[in-house]
Amino acid sequence: MNNMESANHVRGRSVYLDDIPVLHNTLYGAVLGSKAAHAKITGVHLEDAMAVKGVERIFTSADIPGQNEIGGIIADEPLFASDETHYYGQPIALVVARDELTARRAAGLIKIISEPLEIITDPRIAREREEFLIPPRTFRLGEIEEAWDQCEYIFEGSVDSGAQEHLYIETQGAYAYPADNGGIKIHSSTQGPTAVQRITAQVLGMTMNQIEVDVARLGGGFGGKEDQATGFAVMTALAAYHLHRPVKLVLPRHDDIRMTGKRHPYSSDFRIGLSKDYRIIAFKATMYQNGGASADLSPAIMERTLFHSTNAYFIPNTEVTVYSCRTNLPPNTAFRGFGAPQGIFVIESAIALAAYKLNIPARLIQKTNLLKEKDLFQYGQVASGSNIKECFNEASEKFQLNNKEKEINDFNASSPNARRGMAVMPVCFGISFTNTTMNQARALVHIYQDGSIGISTGAIEMGQGVNTKLAQIAAAVFSVNINRVKLETTNTSRVANTSPTAASSGTDLNGNALIIACNALSARLKKVASAITGCNAEDISFHNEIIFKESTPTELTWQELIKEAFLKRVSLSEIGHYTTPKIFFDKTSEKGNPFAYHVYGTAIITVTVDCIRGTYDIDEVLIVHDFGNSLNPVIDKGQIEGGVLQGLGWSTMEEIVFNSEGRLLSDTLSTYKVPDIYSAPSRLECIPLETTGPELAVMKSKAVGEPPFMYGIGAYFAIQNAIKAFNPGYTPDFNLPMTPEKVLRNLYSK
Repeated sequence: MNNMESANHVRGRSVYLDDIPVLHNTLYGAVLGSKAAHAKITGVHLEDAMAVKGVERIFTSADIPGQNEIGGIIADEPLFASDETHYYGQPIALVVARDELTARRAAGLIKIISEPLEIITDPRIAREREEFLIPPRTFRLGEIEEAWDQCEYIFEGSVDSGAQEHLYIETQGAYAYPADNGGIKIHSSTQGPTAVQRITAQVLGMTMNQIEVDVARLGGGFGGKEDQATGFAVMTALAAYHLHRPVKLVLPRHDDIRMTGKRHPYSSDFRIGLSKDYRIIAFKATMYQNGGASADLSPAIMERTLFHSTNAYFIPNTEVTVYSCRTNLPPNTAFRGFGAPQGIFVIESAIALAAYKLNIPARLIQKTNLLKEKDLFQYGQVASGSNIKECFNEASEKFQLNNKEKEINDFNASSPNARRGMAVMPVCFGISFTNTTMNQARALVHIYQDGSIGISTGAIEMGQGVNTKLAQIAAAVFSVNINRVKLETTNTSRVANTSPTAASSGTDLNGNALIIACNALSARLKKVASAITGCNAEDISFHNEIIFKESTPTELTWQELIKEAFLKRVSLSEIGHYTTPKIFFDKTSEKGNPFAYHVYGTAIITVTVDCIRGTYDIDEVLIVHDFGNSLNPVIDKGQIEGGVLQGLGWSTMEEIVFNSEGRLLSDTLSTYKVPDIYSAPSRLECIPLETTGPELAVMKSKAVGEPPFMYGIGAYFAIQNAIKAFNPGYTPDFNLPMTPEKVLRNLYSK
């Protein structure tokens, strides 16, 4: 079936934060951000701003009744800066007024007196100064130092990958108002409602049960609302708490871009050693993560980088170290892939450099080293269900890889001003939160007297189709028409202690919890049906809203069964609780089994580069992807398309630039380029691998949110190969994104 939300989306009927009708006496907020990346605050003057007609109050750190702290993993991030500012745009105050325009005008009149302090924006400099968010971590496998002697070829290089702006359609925002019994209700555009609830209670000095957070849906998240939505929600709650009135805050696009963190930039060094037959014997990398001014989710993202630093390859001897560096930039945060793209880009760059030096296609090295069943990941997990070789081979065969190479060579030989390039991008991506505790979920199911079904879970719908998949699951377990099923908003009072909808785990966790609840209700209903039909409960089954007895249809319908169950006072409500089994990780040994399963796939990317202007077209992205037993192929292929485009953007055009003073220069859509329809590949085709999904994937349907992002990274290497075809003197460097300016320089470098 199609996405059940599409009809309302295209007609403008879906309710987002800004569509919620405002209550009488609602006030509006505007955030004052620091104009210095690192400074000591010596004075805050609010007089001129307070004199503006319509201003109700201005909130600073002095107005916080609880803790001035919103750090989710590490307590190192204040809600409002008080003594020092640590990045440009850091919130110092919230102006609350009768309308947004008045609040913004007043915020511009606040005077902040400060003394400048040293500004660090480069993670390598932060490393030299030992400015770390957390201590470094290292994953090891085998004996790396002894392994170098076994290598026929050894190559070294450096890699830089840039930041990326989330650019969700709906900006950060929240709407809070006083509730009964002194509580606060918050409508938040967040991927993590429980985090908003917990941090709000902490800042206000209240208990969590006094804070209710409700989320209908998001206009995009991509990880940018997993942690960073929290601060803005807390601000509205703080104002509502003091003023006893509703307060709404929705960031203008410009403020959202400059105040919020991005995908983490990384700067890395690598060393790779190969045997004569191109087996990777050893791989060593040191990566410097630019975490920004506070930890946010950097520790978890750093960990995910380590987990994915060897991508889809078995390398018997590895040593990968990541330093999480503190700089004076906005705290960088989760973004689709969650650190994996940065790690994968390093190993793929190492392979690309080795291939260049050896004058062979990179795919020969890639294919030689692909994971096999029961190979060992460097973090101790044994590869199970590994079908990356099948994906690689099927992509090569179905998309005629050898013929494409010949066509590209023929084109390059005859074209004076254009060159084509091709790259192959294998992907291996682990599914689960690597923090084991977060791999849990609950689902609340009500069956109403008329047979309709209401479902509440911790999953946040943000365009990825999780509501549709959850409705499908309930309809499948009960074997009823999906029109009977309604997904409620995500609400911390209905389903408590939720994990954020992130890490591609939203459907797996919440869907499995939903199955548990539905199965419990189904068992209860079968007992009622068995009493009515005169048989054992084991002989009852449901098929298309008809009750079957020993595989034979009866005259009893779903609706009649529910009516009878209600009359017999049988509970028609159930809570399901799910925890992912078999996963664990020991951070002292850096070994364990952190993932429920892995997603595999291979993409072939071809590009054409205009060698006069440095521009390029993405001609084809051709994919064989392991969906498992897809629950919804339409939604899953849509996720593939969206992920690929976002990956193409990161690797080719989305360039975030800060100046030496820590000020974001690419802070508007005229200075920051994202893919549009003209950036889309001329052909994007995805073939599902014929396979059976793993038991731990919900209904054996593998997660699909993050893995396709990695396919887009292949465009970087395809463009690089086109440049090499034009400029024999070009020595590959690895500085992502590959913008047209960089392409033009490389086309004519010596």
